[in-house]
Amino acid sequence: MKYNPSPIDTSGSNIPGHLRELIEFLAKNTHEAWAAQRISDGWTFGTKRDDLKKEHPDLIPYENLPESEKEYDRKTVIEVLKAIIAMGYTITKNII
Repeated sequence: MKYNPSPIDTSGSNIPGHLRELIEFLAKNTHEAWAAQRISDGWTFGTKRDDLKKEHPDLIPYENLPESEKEYDRKTVIEVLKAIIAMGYTITKNII
């Protein structure tokens, strides 16, 4: 069976500048959630990925990740935010 991904068209969605801080926060949280799940599944840090030993080099704090890995998490967050905007939602911060 051939798989044809069909994500929401976000080409017309722009991320407002005031959400840049939110993008970084959510990118870090995405990594933290991924790492927590991996650790829960029995994975540990290893200098190279080994699926049999359940070792992964990215089981480190977000701040210590290579920039390429941080960018992967940022792109994931940006696409989610753009999809939310494309669906007609707005994102605002409540001031307490």
